[in-house]
Amino acid sequence: MQIEGKVIQFNQAIDVNDRPDQFTYPFYYQPHTWSIQAAEQIQDYLLSQQDFEHNFGLDDSDAAIGKMFGVLVVEVRPNEFGFLAAVSGKLANSNHHSVFVPPVFDMLEEGSYFRKEEQEINAITLRIEALETQPELHEAKAFLAQEEDLRTIRLEEQRAKGRLAKQERKQWRAAALEQLQGQALEERLGKIKHESLCFKFYLKDLIHYWDLRIQQATASVNRFMQTINLLKEERKQRSAALQKRLFSEYDFLNIRGERRSLEDIFSALGLEKPPAGAGECAAPKLLHYAFNHGLKPVCMAEFWWGMSPKSEVRKHKHFYPACRGKCYPILGHMLAGMDVADNPLEGQTGSDKQLQILHEDEDLLVIVKPHEFLSVPGKVELDSVYTRIQDMFPSITGPIIVHRLDMATSGIMLLAKHKEAHRALQAQFIERTVKKRYEALLEGELKEDKGRIELPLRVDLEDRPRQLVCYEHGKSAVTIWEKRKVSEGRTKVYFYPITGRTHQLRVHAAHHLGLNAAIVGDDLYGQSEDRLYLHAGFISFNHPSTGKPMKFSVPAEF
Repeated sequence: MQIEGKVIQFNQAIDVNDRPDQFTYPFYYQPHTWSIQAAEQIQDYLLSQQDFEHNFGLDDSDAAIGKMFGVLVVEVRPNEFGFLAAVSGKLANSNHHSVFVPPVFDMLEEGSYFRKEEQEINAITLRIEALETQPELHEAKAFLAQEEDLRTIRLEEQRAKGRLAKQERKQWRAAALEQLQGQALEERLGKIKHESLCFKFYLKDLIHYWDLRIQQATASVNRFMQTINLLKEERKQRSAALQKRLFSEYDFLNIRGERRSLEDIFSALGLEKPPAGAGECAAPKLLHYAFNHGLKPVCMAEFWWGMSPKSEVRKHKHFYPACRGKCYPILGHMLAGMDVADNPLEGQTGSDKQLQILHEDEDLLVIVKPHEFLSVPGKVELDSVYTRIQDMFPSITGPIIVHRLDMATSGIMLLAKHKEAHRALQAQFIERTVKKRYEALLEGELKEDKGRIELPLRVDLEDRPRQLVCYEHGKSAVTIWEKRKVSEGRTKVYFYPITGRTHQLRVHAAHHLGLNAAIVGDDLYGQSEDRLYLHAGFISFNHPSTGKPMKFSVPAEF
């Protein structure tokens, strides 16, 4: 039931005393109970609705497309609350639905300038296609290609004759110098030189002749292509103008009533144009509608509904943060003036974390990094394994860090005390002679006992640092895994990474083409808990100076 406009009434009463103190930080959050209640209400609607047809893939059918949905709890009047709902992008090829808020700008609206200009651009494309497929142009291009081939053949034939004639003249010259003298020798050498000049002039004339033929054939093609190229340039200019106007129409409000266009927001970041789909996500739609209708945002959350995409890790009903590539700049403006919760990651410090040293000698260190502690200094937080080791060992030189662990991952790290040791140890990593074993606790019970995962990875350019599975541009990523124990709906496994890609174990665990079971506590690819249950528990390598095999093992604390 809707209160007014797109505001939906809670099916069950909410505890007003449980009101959030601050608005949700959209890029890292635990959903508030009100957001969870609103999301579950929308999920019930999606299961039973008859308003539209869309294949979410809940029955594992083909051609399925899961979608991201968002809910925004709002204060309609003092102490009167409801919520808004939105879907990212279009749904069932439409921007307008009875339950969900509309887009900030509807480019699909019938009769809009976008539709009209799109039709004009499409008409130009059809004219170009018709001109490009006409038989006369095909014949002109075929004739030009034929002339170019003949030019190559005829010139090569003449040059071959010239090379042969040059050899003959060389023999004649040698014979003349040996057999003739005086006037007879001069006449013979003059004749040889004359023949050489005649060949050069003939070759020059032949090249000019064929150049003229090629020019005439090219002119025939250009008579057709001139109109085509003019149409292509017109299409290019109209498309650019339409895109520029489209970006300016995406005009985002904030609580202060300030408006900024999509073009303005991204040009301030030095980008020529916004990324595709910017402004179409659920979060900007929800906030814009709220501000435009005098509603006060209280908390929000976004969840995935349906089959997981092939590249990303998205689980049905799981909550996810807003994307950084498209939404971070937009929401930076839209949340201005609001009391927003701090980014919990920026508030984290490693002051209470201690490094455990397992081994030390003149060349290297083997340490145990605690979870939620950086391997190297970050943009905000400088405390890290690198800075701690520098403080503890002032005489240490060189790069120090031989390999890294994610901030959230605990476990064994190998460090070098000087450049030569670093080079020798890193070479072992490059040659893949270093053996590592990770312990992890996964959500769900795995049926198989062991296996091999090969899913190539690349960074998600629109949502760093998340990684995508990408067979076209991704780098090879291989993981061997082994089941150790199943208990209370979770599985303990050993991971043996063959490669060392960013977030490799986390994506290989969570992705539906991998184990389809996220690591417990994985706030990027699963659900956050007190920590990420991933630990680098074993490493073996050869000592950089002595070549002696070395092994270290530290069990996980979880």
